[in-house]
Amino acid sequence: MGFQSILVANRGEIAIRIMRAANDLGINAVAVYSEDDSQALHRTVADQAVALKGRGVPAYLNMDGIIEAAKESNCDAIHPGYGFLAENAAFARKCAENGIAFIGPDVEHLELFGDKGRARAAAANVDVPILKGIDRSVSLEEAQEFYASLDGKSGMMIKAVAGGGGRGTRAVTNEADIEDAYNRCRSEANIAFGSGELYVEEFLERARHIEVQILGDKSGNIVHLGERECSIQRRYQKIVEIAPAPNLSETLRANIIYAALSLAKSVNYTNLGTFEFLVSVKTAYEGDSFFFIETNARLQVEHTVTEAVTGVDIVQAQIQLSEGSSFTDIGLDGPNISAPRGFAIQTRINMETLMEDGTVKPSGGTLRSYEVPNGPGVRTDGFGYAGYTTSPSYDSLLAKVIVHSPSPKFESAVRRSLRALSEFRIEGISANIPFLTNVLNHPDFINWSVHTRWV
Repeated sequence: MGFQSILVANRGEIAIRIMRAANDLGINAVAVYSEDDSQALHRTVADQAVALKGRGVPAYLNMDGIIEAAKESNCDAIHPGYGFLAENAAFARKCAENGIAFIGPDVEHLELFGDKGRARAAAANVDVPILKGIDRSVSLEEAQEFYASLDGKSGMMIKAVAGGGGRGTRAVTNEADIEDAYNRCRSEANIAFGSGELYVEEFLERARHIEVQILGDKSGNIVHLGERECSIQRRYQKIVEIAPAPNLSETLRANIIYAALSLAKSVNYTNLGTFEFLVSVKTAYEGDSFFFIETNARLQVEHTVTEAVTGVDIVQAQIQLSEGSSFTDIGLDGPNISAPRGFAIQTRINMETLMEDGTVKPSGGTLRSYEVPNGPGVRTDGFGYAGYTTSPSYDSLLAKVIVHSPSPKFESAVRRSLRALSEFRIEGISANIPFLTNVLNHPDFINWSVHTRWV
């Protein structure tokens, strides 16, 4: 029997996205909201809303409070969205102990891929390429020794073991900078993930970021929905995502997807996961080398572009797989998965001000006007409305503009994205639309001659 009611343990655009998917499946959607989110749009979109104690992020991290809200509203499942508790194995285990389904991967997969060192080791075990590194938490001294072992041939990345989303991450290309970078990463990781453990790996100065969307059912079957290009980043934070990856050879595409499938199958992966890789660009490596970096065992912000080019509702698939459906049941067995059609581009609309020195300052305030773009091939996922006062307690993401062009020419999707951005009307707060417009208008973007440090 399918779920009757799902509690969405999140806020903002992703909470609304999940609620719509649930409703389209005939499932009741329940929202939770913190004290400072009483005017948030997600609580009015839901069929029912339950208040949480506390303000800001801590309210959405209160496992007991969220499970109590699920029980109070007779929910038989919880969807965590992304961020907050989405990859928290302890929360998934607590859900099971209370007879509530966790819509996401199994606990063992959350634990495995929540430890980036263990994930690297798992990839190496099935001959999936990884960069030189240490597959466990390292001390400052061990990080310094690893850097020295590279003999100046490349720099070093310091990363949070429990991390993701670019937080707790630094590139080091000078030995004198290691201690400061290590301490900053440890501090950021502690704040973001509750763990200051760090690991190190070789740094690719010029690389593309390619990720593969994987789904697994409870019978051990694995399918992929193609790849996404996530190379447009600022300080390791994605700002523009594309599906499929432009200017990627069919051989390299096939090899990356095969690597993702091999790793997923080796651990009997279940539900939704994104397997992420770096592809070298003009480095000392021969040819088009690629390397596994991590798996995000959750729904991604950029799942939308894959939906656009495949026609698959990824959130509905998550829910149905958690109910126990097979790929055949939901029409995702091999012959029924369509090849990507055209290109899709997602731009992240962030509340921010770009300063004269190039730094970014978060912005906020009351929205006087909020008019989203529309028309053929345009979708906007957001949570703004005229009169809404934003909260400084949360991430700066306000909306996502997703465009799809069925044309095989990438520039057609670029033009549609630029048109959509020009139609977005936001007054009362500062947003990054001019910056995104400049990115999309740049010849390097149109010709796809970019890498993760291009911005």
